[in-house]
Amino acid sequence: MFFELYNKCLKLAAHKSSNFFLAIVSFVESSFFPIPPDVMIIPMVLAKKNKYIKIFLTATIFSVLGGILGYFIGLFFFDLGMQIMSIYGYEDKVNYLKINLNQGNSFYAWLGILFLAGFTPLPYKVFTIVSGLLSFNLPIFIIISLVSRGLRFFIISYFTFKFGYIFTNFIRLHGSKWFTIVGIFIITIFIIIFFILNSNA
Repeated sequence: MFFELYNKCLKLAAHKSSNFFLAIVSFVESSFFPIPPDVMIIPMVLAKKNKYIKIFLTATIFSVLGGILGYFIGLFFFDLGMQIMSIYGYEDKVNYLKINLNQGNSFYAWLGILFLAGFTPLPYKVFTIVSGLLSFNLPIFIIISLVSRGLRFFIISYFTFKFGYIFTNFIRLHGSKWFTIVGIFIITIFIIIFFILNSNA
């Protein structure tokens, strides 16, 4: 079933209404759909290089809107959200986080985890729902989602536009590993800045 959905998304990328379908895939992927928008972004940019900014913005905006839907699923439909978490094995972790989130370090830890979920191959949809289950601050959730999703999709769109098949082959072989490394590197920089600022306070 996964490969059928994957191939369907590839076909939609070649459709004359591909931007519309990209918006739909980006939206639903952030709350329950298993195929990431990257599958459509890359062939769309290769086919329409001069529209890479529009493609990146479409994926980002609708991915964040879908993330907000996932947030509200967790916030208002607790049982449904917990059932989804149990599928991914996050049920016990949600209860632990809910107890400890109000403590300062746990709050900042969740900021980092949420960024990594939006930027790396971690299942972003899981963390949108968990954010709702935890009643995490919604404006901060939206900002972190915009930054992480936007950065990921911009990198994919721009480098596909700039380097074409050289970059797409690299992403296919090493994308997950390098997005994870870059994401952790960014988080590490923010942690260092945070401690420096705190030590000077």
